[in-house]
Amino acid sequence: MKNRPFWVVVHRYAGLAMTVFLIIIGLTGSLLAFYSELEHWISPQLSAPASALPRLSPPLLKARAELLVPQGKINSVWLEHDAAHIDVTPQTDPATGKPYELGFTQLILNPYTGEELGRRSWGAISEGLINLMPFIYKLHYSLALDEIGGWILGITALVWTLDCFVGFYLTLPAAKKTKTVAVAGESRSFWQRWAAAWKIKWQGANYRINFDLHRAGGLWLWVMLLLFAWSSVMMNLSDAVYAPVTRAVFTDYHEPWIDFPDLEKPLEQPAVAWTDAYRIAVELMEQASRQQGFVIEVQQGFRYNPAKGFYVYNVRSSADVEEKHGSTRMVIDANTGTQKMLLLPTGQYAGNTVTNWLAALHMADVFGMPYRIFVCLLGLAIVMLSVTGVVIWLKKRRARLHSAALRVGA
Repeated sequence: MKNRPFWVVVHRYAGLAMTVFLIIIGLTGSLLAFYSELEHWISPQLSAPASALPRLSPPLLKARAELLVPQGKINSVWLEHDAAHIDVTPQTDPATGKPYELGFTQLILNPYTGEELGRRSWGAISEGLINLMPFIYKLHYSLALDEIGGWILGITALVWTLDCFVGFYLTLPAAKKTKTVAVAGESRSFWQRWAAAWKIKWQGANYRINFDLHRAGGLWLWVMLLLFAWSSVMMNLSDAVYAPVTRAVFTDYHEPWIDFPDLEKPLEQPAVAWTDAYRIAVELMEQASRQQGFVIEVQQGFRYNPAKGFYVYNVRSSADVEEKHGSTRMVIDANTGTQKMLLLPTGQYAGNTVTNWLAALHMADVFGMPYRIFVCLLGLAIVMLSVTGVVIWLKKRRARLHSAALRVGA
C-alpha cells in the first residue's frame, strides 16, 4: 500500500474531471431506461394504434416515403411495433447543384398502413417536445455535440473504466503495521477490516455518511459500474479502443463497420437496387436460419451504407438477447448482391456474444421491468457517487487550506 497516496490523487482528480459528464449521463440514462414509454407519453401522435394487420415490408414503406418526400433520399427503414422510422437525406437540386431544404431528417409512418405520423429533425430540441427524448438520447451519447461530444464521452468512459479499478483498490484496508507499533484492532483479519468499507454509518456525522455513501455505494455497485463504463467505451470508442481490446481477448469479434473499409468514393448508385437487395437479404437470412438453427421472430430494418457499399438487413431472432430489438444481421454487397457477412448476436463469435450482452445490459433491453427500474436507479446512483466525491474533495481541500493558513500565521 506504499503507493496508496498516489492512487488517492489519481482517483480524486479523475473523479473531478468526470463529474459533470457522469452527472449528465447518469440523469439522462435514468430517463432512457424508459425511452419508449416516455416517447409515447410525450408525443403520442408518433405512435400508431394497435392493429391486427401485418406490418408493411421495408420496400413498401420506402415507396410510401418517397411519395411523401419526392425530394428526399431514403437509405434506411427501421420498424418498431408502433411506428416505422425512416431516415431521410436531401437529394441534390439539379437546378442549383445544392441539396434541397427538407427541414427534417426523420419521417415517421404507421407501420400497418403507411400513413404519415410525423416529421422531425431527430434530436433538435428547438422543435419542442416532439424531440425531447431524442435530444436526451443525443445528450447521453454525445452531449448533443455530435462527433466531438462522442469523443469527449468516449474518453470519459475510458477514464471511468480505469478509475473503477483505482476506486476498488482504495477501498481495500491498508497493510498491517509491524508488531512493534501494533495498535488495537490490528489483529483482525483482512476480511474483517475490509467489512467496514461495505457499511454506511448512518449514526455518524454528515461528512462520515457522505464518505460511506461514496465508498460503500461504489463497492456494492462496482460490477455494474464497470460494466456500464466499459460498454460506454464500446459505444463511443469502438474502433479506437473497444474492438482492438475485444479482439485481443477473444480473437473473434466482427462488425461490418470495422471489418470492411470505406470505399474510395461513396457508392451512390449501386448495381443492386434497394428493393432487389432487400429480397436477396430476406432469402439469405431465411436460408441461414435453416442452416444455423435459429428462428426469425420479426424484421427490424433494412438500410444502405453508401460509404461502405453494402446493405444490412436486421431481424430479431432466437439468437438475440434483447427483448425489444434485434442484432441478427445479414450484410449484402451492393454491387453483386452476394453475402458479405452473417452476424448472429450469440453463439457464433465469442467477442460478438459478449458485445451484444454488454449492449443489451447497457440499454436495459433484458430481464424485463425489474432490470429497467434497476438501470434507472443506477443512473441516479452514478449522480450520487459523483456528488459525494466532490463533497469529499471540498471537505479535504478546506482542511488543507485551513492547515496551510495556520502554518503561515505561526
